[in-house]
Amino acid sequence: MPIRLEVWGDNALFTRSEFKTERVTYDVMTPSAARGILEAILWHPGMRWRIDKIYVLNPIRFDNIRRNEVDSVINASKIRTMAEGRGDGDAIYAAESIQQRAAIILRDVRYVIDAHFELNRSKMAPTDSAEKFQNMFIRRASKGQCFHHPYFGTREFPAEFRLWEEDDDPTGFEQGHRDLGYMFYDFDYCNPAHPIPLFFRAELNDGVMDVKSVEVKS
Repeated sequence: MPIRLEVWGDNALFTRSEFKTERVTYDVMTPSAARGILEAILWHPGMRWRIDKIYVLNPIRFDNIRRNEVDSVINASKIRTMAEGRGDGDAIYAAESIQQRAAIILRDVRYVIDAHFELNRSKMAPTDSAEKFQNMFIRRASKGQCFHHPYFGTREFPAEFRLWEEDDDPTGFEQGHRDLGYMFYDFDYCNPAHPIPLFFRAELNDGVMDVKSVEVKS
C-alpha cells in the first residue's frame, strides 16, 4: 500500500550540488529530501523508502538570506584524537571561525509525498512484515511521532507533517509543464565507502513531479 504524507514549512533549502560556497536551492524538494522526511518518522533496516510522486501545492517562491556558517572542516583523525583525550584536536570554535554566506531559499512550501517501501528480508526479524511496517508508520505519523524532527534540506528549516486523508488526489499549484533541469535524485550505496550521486531530469506536470520511472544517471 502506498503512503501519502503532507509536509509544510516556512522555508526550505534543497542545495544544488553545482554551487560551491553560496547555497542555492532547487525549485522543488528532491526525492532524497522526501526520503529523509519519511525516515525521520519511521526507519528500519528491513525496509527502504521509494519516492513515487511529489505534489507541489504552493507556488514556488524564493528569498535571499545570509546565514552564519563556519569556514573550516574538521577531519576524522582529529575527532579521534579528541575522543582519546589527546588534546582538543584543533577543534573548531564557531565564535572564531564564523563566516556569513548568502543563500537563496524557498519560502512557504507545502508538498504531498507519495511513496512506498521495499523490504530487505535479510535484515528483518521473524515477526516483521510489510503490514507491520505500514501500520507503524501510519500510527506514528497520525500522532506526530518521529525519531528526530524532519526538516527541509537543513535542520534550521523544520518540516511539519500529517497524513493526507482526503479521498481525492492533491492538486498542484499550476497547470501545464515546467522543466526543472537536472536534479539530485539520491546516492547509490552499492559501495558504502564510496556512494555515487545520482541525477535525473526533473519536470513538473500540473504541479506534480513523477519520479517513479525516471531515468537516473550518475
